[in-house]
Amino acid sequence: MGTKANSGIILANNIKTVILLGGMMGLFVAVGSLWGMEGMIFAMLFGGIMNVIAWFFSDTIAIKAMRAHPVSPDGDLYKMVEELAYVAGIPTPKVYVSPHDAPNAFATGRSPKKAAVCFTEGAIKLLSYDELRGVAAHELAHVKNRDTLTSCIAATVAGVLAFLAQWGFWIFRGNSRETNPLVMIGVVIVAAIGAALIKAMISRSREYVADADGAAIAGSPSGLISALQKLDAYSKRIPLMQPNPAQNNLFIVEPLAGGGVGNTLVNLFATHPPTEKRIAALRSAR
Repeated sequence: MGTKANSGIILANNIKTVILLGGMMGLFVAVGSLWGMEGMIFAMLFGGIMNVIAWFFSDTIAIKAMRAHPVSPDGDLYKMVEELAYVAGIPTPKVYVSPHDAPNAFATGRSPKKAAVCFTEGAIKLLSYDELRGVAAHELAHVKNRDTLTSCIAATVAGVLAFLAQWGFWIFRGNSRETNPLVMIGVVIVAAIGAALIKAMISRSREYVADADGAAIAGSPSGLISALQKLDAYSKRIPLMQPNPAQNNLFIVEPLAGGGVGNTLVNLFATHPPTEKRIAALRSAR
């Protein structure tokens, strides 16, 4: 991808990040206003704290949510990522492994200098070296294009909104006689608007761009194509047990949450294009 096109993607992602942070503040203030001026002031303070957390700690939250641990710089996985990062022209990110059987991977971090790439143990066991290399290149493309900051903040915002929705239902069910139905409806509407905002901010086209850029970084689309086929097939059978389904936008393929409420939230925040279309796009670009 050319420098001008890459710069355009980075600028667009920066604008989306600002909109997400501003939108979260606005939604908090809107909910707080249901309790008058005091509620609005509290909401502004809480929204400000959440914005700071989203900006500085969203990557740490994502890594800790996956119970990931760093790998040694002397290991083959780290050296593979280091080589690909050099080709991509970015600093080598931190490399993590998560103890999940569901095969998947994601990148996180607010900038290439603060980035991290995480692979699940399931992915490492399932994929060949070339396939794992293709996945790593895809994630590094996200880092280079600054997709990771937008995705991490979106996941944090979506997680907060999902919590608000669950809290609203809990209050309504647990104390329905005393709870104002308008408050409950307001919280649910806020969560629904937030979900729509996340979908708007996290464009599905970013996966196609990261696939194409990742194939260029790896030197061939073959490894990524084969990896996507395996990951898509296995991810539909093995649930990824993690506490915030809103973080699913970070992963290379949409994880299976395991049914029930989890799958409902996955569908609500789904941001990935069909894997078969991504594979077709990679094959046509050969």
